[in-house]
Amino acid sequence: MDHHISSSSYHKHQSSYKRERDDGGRNPCESKRFRTNNHSRTLSTRKELYERDFPVYKQPVEVGCFSLDSERRFFNDSRQMRYYVEPDRNPHFDLRDGYRDRFIKRDDSVKERLDHILRWMVASKSNTLDVDFVTWRGHLTKLLTTPYETKEGWLLAVTRFRGTFYISEVETETARRERENRTERHEEMMYWGYKFEQYTCADNAHSLPDPGGVVNTNEAFCTVVQTRLADHRLLFSVYITIVSQSLLVPCYDNNLNPQTVLCLFK
Repeated sequence: MDHHISSSSYHKHQSSYKRERDDGGRNPCESKRFRTNNHSRTLSTRKELYERDFPVYKQPVEVGCFSLDSERRFFNDSRQMRYYVEPDRNPHFDLRDGYRDRFIKRDDSVKERLDHILRWMVASKSNTLDVDFVTWRGHLTKLLTTPYETKEGWLLAVTRFRGTFYISEVETETARRERENRTERHEEMMYWGYKFEQYTCADNAHSLPDPGGVVNTNEAFCTVVQTRLADHRLLFSVYITIVSQSLLVPCYDNNLNPQTVLCLFK
């Protein structure tokens, strides 16, 4: 299975990065991590090519956050932050409760790409940050786990603008077919995770969870962090499930003022 990098037809500075399965079980890139032809490059998935010391990775520093409300509208603040409330020793969670009558599911056929991160950069006047890459943390995960995760392919679109690379995911045909053909059972099982969050999340630090409310997957809270991987400066955003008051650490708000919060990554 290789990553394929092809020139895009709609922007001269944009490319598509793709991982596909090699049906014959062969790796067409036997001697190098990269192979180039006139139209594409491939990234080898041979594990032995990457067995070396991991490059220096700096502790990420939070530089901001944003929220998405029940209608998926962007807000440059922490209004959607949720707080962890530890359940009883023997909780009785009905993860099916509300699936039929109190569930608003985000339309996952709508691909938001980097829209919300870019809105944050404009709103917080951070579009002049000196970084090499802007993306979602999940996209970096896909890249770094490529030699070890062999079941699912991916397709990434990369745009270079004023020296910064913006990496966004594009849905593959395989992923689209799987999404459009999910069974009812699969959809319900996906709901269980959101329902579990509802049993353990409160709207503020002094309230309790409301498991009788509506589960709305449009709502989200995201942190934005900066870090460095070797010589590469990264800015990426992460969806946050909940924060815990018992494990608080310093971070910064959108005006780079010190605050105290712990982000538990989703």
